[in-house]
Amino acid sequence: MAKGIWPEKSLGEHVDLLTGFPFKSRFFTHSLEDIPLVKGENVHQGFIDWERAKRWPREQSEEYAKYRLRVGDVILAMDRPWIEAGLKFGWIKKEDPECLLVQRVARMRGNPSLLTDYLRYLIGSQTFADYVRPIVTGVNVPHISGQQIKNFRFRLPPLEIQRKAVAILSAYDNLIDNNNRRIKALEEIIRTIFSESFIKFRSLKSSTKGQEPVSKGQNPQDWNMVRVGDVAEIFRGRSYRTQNLVQEGGLPFVNLKCMNRGGGFRVDGLKRYQGEYRGDQLVTRGEIVIAVTDITQERRLVAHAARVPDFGESPCVFSMDLVKVVPRKGTFPTFLYGMFRYSGFAEEVRQYANGANVLHLNPNSIANYKFRLPPSDVQEQYHELVDPVFQECDNLSKATDVLSQTRDSLLPKLISGELDVGDLDINLESDKT
Repeated sequence: MAKGIWPEKSLGEHVDLLTGFPFKSRFFTHSLEDIPLVKGENVHQGFIDWERAKRWPREQSEEYAKYRLRVGDVILAMDRPWIEAGLKFGWIKKEDPECLLVQRVARMRGNPSLLTDYLRYLIGSQTFADYVRPIVTGVNVPHISGQQIKNFRFRLPPLEIQRKAVAILSAYDNLIDNNNRRIKALEEIIRTIFSESFIKFRSLKSSTKGQEPVSKGQNPQDWNMVRVGDVAEIFRGRSYRTQNLVQEGGLPFVNLKCMNRGGGFRVDGLKRYQGEYRGDQLVTRGEIVIAVTDITQERRLVAHAARVPDFGESPCVFSMDLVKVVPRKGTFPTFLYGMFRYSGFAEEVRQYANGANVLHLNPNSIANYKFRLPPSDVQEQYHELVDPVFQECDNLSKATDVLSQTRDSLLPKLISGELDVGDLDINLESDKT
């Protein structure tokens, strides 16, 4: 069946939609033995944040079996479903924990005529986001209803076309997930090397006969206690207006959405900037940025550091929500970044942030932070070990970015039928639901 005669349908005709249960917060736990809850606050752009999920006592979970999620289920936050970062949706993956659905979050499954895997890409499409944005209602808590979700209209392709579209898109997703797992493993290697070297004070070079002190003849307790401001300069980023952010042209714009919760860099958070800037408002590969603004009252971003990766474009303008920390001679950026990420810096400094709706951190709180600075030769040993690992992370990140852009360009063409896959010989391993 060609695109032109795909029937137009409402989502409600083809999905099983369930909203969650109002679990009482007084029974929430933090025990890893209990079952995580999927709330709107931990549904993000294409993923669910399990680390900060509230939990429900396992012994009380059986009576809520109706709200237990299963692999493939598509999840959409109904309160603030669309924010500047994008649509708050996700899906349950094979590696995700068993979990329960909380009120004001919708769970969707396709019926026999709509594959749930295809539904996932439909909900994640720009077409659905464009539908949601203008119909969100409410002043204090913008929201969308279950009926509004069901009213979304789309062209429904035959099941064979759905399967082929899913096979193409999921192939990209699998490669992206594999790269992300490799990056995570490499970052864990860097964390371990830093911890062994500068927290546990073991040798930078592993030995089959045990570990030696990090620097023979030296006691790490004798290293100089310094302030960040003594060994680095701190620069505030560029203030901007909406008209400075463009779809094409300009320079990459490093902003708060580039900051991972807990630290690290998100390439998919980059925007494009067009306008004036100073030289000290630019960043390049390997430079350090720290969030000094946070819209999450849980302080998930503020005081956390990221290292700007090599993603193929340089330099970048960076936002006033961030500061750039440039080490002076004698201090290696790889060491300084490790100190910011792995030594407890963020946990201490973020407590100085204040504000009602938006948290703000005075850069002086960063400048005044004290730590022990190893001699340059010790920092250099560490740099020689971790810099190649950072380069490999950058290479994987660039490959992932290309894959993501290709997938995102294919997605609207596949769900609209603009790209005809009917005659493609695609090996379909199984009939997904």
